[in-house]
Amino acid sequence: MDWRDGFERAAARYRAGETREANERQLVQRGNAAWAAGLCLLMAGEQEESATWLRRAAAAYRRSWDAGAPADAWGRPIAALKALLIAGDDATEAAEWALEAGAARAESPIGRYAATLALLVLGRDEEAGALAAALGESFPQDVAAALEALAESDADAYRAAVASVRRSFEQRDAFLEDVPVADTALALDALAERSGLR
Repeated sequence: MDWRDGFERAAARYRAGETREANERQLVQRGNAAWAAGLCLLMAGEQEESATWLRRAAAAYRRSWDAGAPADAWGRPIAALKALLIAGDDATEAAEWALEAGAARAESPIGRYAATLALLVLGRDEEAGALAAALGESFPQDVAAALEALAESDADAYRAAVASVRRSFEQRDAFLEDVPVADTALALDALAERSGLR
């Protein structure tokens, strides 16, 4: 993929979105475009500019939630957490948002995944481990294993699990905004680095 071309297309979608009504759906589309722009720049080796776009993505996801997103739209806090982690930023505010919104009590595995990420960001590893262990069989098992390993500070288990996460991305045909990047693995690696596991 031509990463610079991918960035230009994503940035154009983001800027076009700025001219439209800022309802919750438009804001999440803007977040997706900024996310794609940030990942393309990251893959092109432009880390500082990438971080700027990833921050824009996180802000748009939060604004979309506040603008009346469905109560179970857990992908938005997850995406904000991932964006900030990959950008190398402090994700505390996004983590607190996910937990205050009730992610830890969510019936869906995706909601509990949001809570697990949030708890790991906040250093509440024991709680994160318990949630990760209860994500269930419908949730990707390699991601759950990586989350559990992070919570338990198990470097060997983490490396094996995140390698499986990367392989699963390599086998995909569809990606958010058509940007073929293992974003989950990147976010998990950011958490691992903060925990001294990498």
